[in-house]
Formats: sequence, structure tokens, C-alpha cells
Amino acid sequence: MPDATPPATTLPSGVFQTQELPLGSSADVLNHACFCRTLAPERLHSLMPDLTQSHPHLFSATAVFLTQATEQQIAATVQALEQVMALPGYQAQALARAPAIARKAFGPLGVCTGYDFHLGDEGPRLIEINTNAGGLLLNAALARAQVACCEAMDWAFLPKAPADPLEQAVFTMFLAEWRLQRGEAPLRSVAIVDDAPDTQYLAPEFAMFVQLFEQHGVRAMVVDAAALQWVDGVLQHEGAAIDMVYNRLTDFALSEPQHAALRGAYEAGAAVVTPHPHAHALYADKRNLVALSDDAMLAQWGAAAADRQLLQAAVPATQSVVPAHADALWAQRRQLFFKPVAGYGGKAAYRGDKLTKRVWADILAGDFVAQALVPPSERLIEVDGALSDLKFDVRAYTYAGEVQLLAARMYSGQTTNFRTQGGGFAPVMVVPDIAIQRARLER
Repeated sequence: MPDATPPATTLPSGVFQTQELPLGSSADVLNHACFCRTLAPERLHSLMPDLTQSHPHLFSATAVFLTQATEQQIAATVQALEQVMALPGYQAQALARAPAIARKAFGPLGVCTGYDFHLGDEGPRLIEINTNAGGLLLNAALARAQVACCEAMDWAFLPKAPADPLEQAVFTMFLAEWRLQRGEAPLRSVAIVDDAPDTQYLAPEFAMFVQLFEQHGVRAMVVDAAALQWVDGVLQHEGAAIDMVYNRLTDFALSEPQHAALRGAYEAGAAVVTPHPHAHALYADKRNLVALSDDAMLAQWGAAAADRQLLQAAVPATQSVVPAHADALWAQRRQLFFKPVAGYGGKAAYRGDKLTKRVWADILAGDFVAQALVPPSERLIEVDGALSDLKFDVRAYTYAGEVQLLAARMYSGQTTNFRTQGGGFAPVMVVPDIAIQRARLER
């Protein structure tokens, strides 16, 4: 949540633009009736110069609202998932189908895990888990660029108790990863690694990580994975040794030829790599959703009753797509969402009611799961003087089962994207019920 700031006089005022406040939770009311803009462009520009020009749809100008109950349920669900995914039975089945490299583990848990949720009448529903979820530092900066839009929103900008800034917590997370593998040895260098990193859409965040590490006395660089060298048991870049790799690759098994140096270093434990193939196999392989939605299997592995209850409510029923079930899946397709097992970023993911026979043939020939369709939440916003109803999901950025930050992604279309006018990352504000009650009375 942003620090306290004076109300902005240049931003639109008047939280509620409808004649009658809709029924529903306090968050529902605000998501459908508050059109105010809380983003201060000049403040965002001071934090990330020129980003609004190069990435015009990266950030939304408005916030998304959650109830306190939803926030607490997301946190509890994340902890339950982590408890279940630590069970020997769960890990055995996940690693049995994973590539051999994923069975190597050196201690680190994996940084920047993202749990993505859709919100509905029955509470938050888990859509997927990502082990290299981008946007943590971008959203930290976005939170600092928010201002109160009007008096009725002052509750969201009250001074908070002193706490370590999120950026400090992020560095502490990387340091914890280092110590899990290297103990008290000094961390001297970190490489943020991706394919052609300068061309990646979230490349501005790579520069933010470089700045963060260097502020803590750690040499940092952004490196193309193909430029790494594996020489005499040392991972290097341009002749300099690399202690730690912040891995942003989507080659989750490090199997592609241009990643041979990183693969060799990881397999030998010569560099601390995070996130890593082991974490991806346990968390982000979409086939894990099949197990996580199977209560009988969770009970067989010894999952606690409380954890199973949370997962029954939060994880939509998921099944593997196999030719033997093709006819039944096609018949049920309008109630399903199809995702590639190794997919990320919504690529090659399809709503069943949008499927053509050609795409269906590709799905059957590929490696997909079918998840019960959970419609995304909606946020009514004002764009260029007109109302626009956008979809959104909520991402919980976590480490070791603890939520570090909640952020929303607003979009139109089948899956999240950064091409929607008025869409993009949006800060999440947790609404105390007293706030909406006060706003109703003030009307």
C-alpha cells in the first residue's frame, strides 16, 4: 500500500459515479462504481522515466479493490498450497514426470513465485502458479505512485506502521536463497538472465533489479543467457565469475542449446540459480493442478483436513487432456479452459467456447490440461470519457509461502495482456467494510 500523501487536486473527484450504489461486497461496489484515477503520472515518471511512453499499457491509472476476507483467504490458500506441495507423496508424483534436471535441488526455494487468482462469489479461485512471475518491483514502484483521488478514499492512504520497504524485503529474499546454498559466504555478483533481455517486454524491471542489488553492494548485470560461459567449473560472463543467477528464462528445464552454460553450472551446483527447474516442476507445471484439485489424492498423501478444505474451495477441478477422453472434453468444452502443461503468460491457452476444430486438433496432439472455467472478475473504468468493463486477475507475489505483495492485471480478451487501453498492472487496495459504510452515509 502506498505511503500517506496529500489528496491530488488535479485528479477527478467523486468516487461514486452511479445514481445508486450497487449491492454486493464493499470491494464489488468500488470495482463497479469508482472511476477515480489514483495514479499520479508525474510521480510514476520520477520513479521510472519514459516508461509511460515505451510501455503505454503497462500500468492502469486506477486501482482494484479487495475485501479483507478475500485478502486473508488468498494468504491462507497460499500457505495451504505450500504445505501440500511439501508432502513427500506430492513431490514424488511431480518429480517422476519432470526432466532429470528438475530432480536436482540445492536448497533455494525459488524467488518471485506468483499465485494467480480469479475472484468470484465463492471466493478466490487459483488459476495457475508461476515460478518466474515478473512485475514485483514494477508493482512496488506503482504503489508509490498512487495518490488519494478524493476525500471518500482517504482511508486507503492513511499512514501505515513503520515497516521495511518492499524493496528491502526483495533483497532479503535473494540473500536468503544465497544462504540456503552457500551459508555465510559473501554474495558478490548477480546476473539477471534471459534470452535477448533487451527485447523483453519487462526489460525495465531488469534494470530495477540491477539498481537494487548494487544499492546493497552486490555487483549486478543483465545478461543474455547465450553469453554465459561455463569454464573450469565456474559460471562466467566476459571473464568475470557469477555467484548467483536470477533466472527469467522460460526454458524451464534449461534444455535449449544456448542455455548449456547455465545448465552445466546448475547441475554442478556451481552457481546459485533461482528460480530453478526443481521449483518449476513442483509448482508451475500445469499438471500439478490435477493433483491439487483431487481431494482423495491429497488425503492419501496425508494432507491436513484444513488444507484440503481450503484447496477444495480454491482450486478448480482440472484434468489432463488425453485422446481417450476427447469426446467428453469436446462436449464439455464450454465449461473448460485449456492450458499447455509448460505454458506461461497465457500463451496457447484457450477458452473452450472459443475453440475451433483446428485448434482442438492441436490441443489433442499437444500436452494440455483442462481446467473448470472460472470467469475473471470485472472492473468498470473510465477511458477517454467512456466507460469500459475490463477483466482482471489478482497475483500474489510470494516467498516461502508468505505473500509479499498483491497486484492486479486488467485486460480485455481471453487472457491477460499488456495491450488494453486503460489496462495493465493495477495496485490492489484492501477495503475495510467501515469505508464503504461511511461512503454510503456521506452520500
